[in-house]
Amino acid sequence: MKAYILISTKPGTSLEVVQRIKEKVKEVVEADAIFGRYDAIMILTAPALENINQIVYKVIEKDPNVIRTETSIVLSPM
Repeated sequence: MKAYILISTKPGTSLEVVQRIKEKVKEVVEADAIFGRYDAIMILTAPALENINQIVYKVIEKDPNVIRTETSIVLSPM
């Protein structure tokens, strides 16, 4: 299962948030700090939705500099 995680962070913290989460979560395939509505984007792959749920709620959203997240689950890999 693949998911895109869009992350809003506290101002000036997106690079450190991306680095910290990449180091903690082996399921992160790609992660970048970005400009725009969100401050960071991550691509996760995991065996099941429950695994993605655990990563988002117990790791990413627990980061002190993360304000909110939005998750988009891939329907069918191309």
